[in-house]
Amino acid sequence: MTVIAEQPIRRISKAAARTTLARVGHTDNRWYVVDATDKTLGRLASAVAVRLMGKHKPIYTPTVDTGDFIVVINTSKIKVTGRKLQQREYDYYTYYTSGRKVTSMRDLLDRHPNTVFELAVRRMLPKTTMGVQMLRKLKCYKNADHPHAAQRPEALAL
Repeated sequence: MTVIAEQPIRRISKAAARTTLARVGHTDNRWYVVDATDKTLGRLASAVAVRLMGKHKPIYTPTVDTGDFIVVINTSKIKVTGRKLQQREYDYYTYYTSGRKVTSMRDLLDRHPNTVFELAVRRMLPKTTMGVQMLRKLKCYKNADHPHAAQRPEALAL
């Protein structure tokens, strides 16, 4: 019978085992510009949602908003695959009797292209007050003009 020698237990010092957690007000929020021309709606929305939550940062903390500001331009030129333009429906309720209104994605993209992108990102964020706060950092514009030049946003290729 063979006896296996036991390995000594490695002790980790308390200083090495600490995790840095973000605190409210101590995060550096940067500004980025994303061009949505010929990008797929869902893929771009999921990448933007990760940036808004701050999951791309090593200091990510679930209870603190560590995300960045994202300016999305050219949302009218976004692309969808398959038959989503005809089949996907967006509805809202007017709070009157029989007040449910239904709109196809094609109609909504023609009239309000920002709404389609904002709804896609909104559904990928947490359903809490912090998710609402994260969504406020998303700025969508249907063409290339935006009023955030003073923040000096960096171009972000997603």
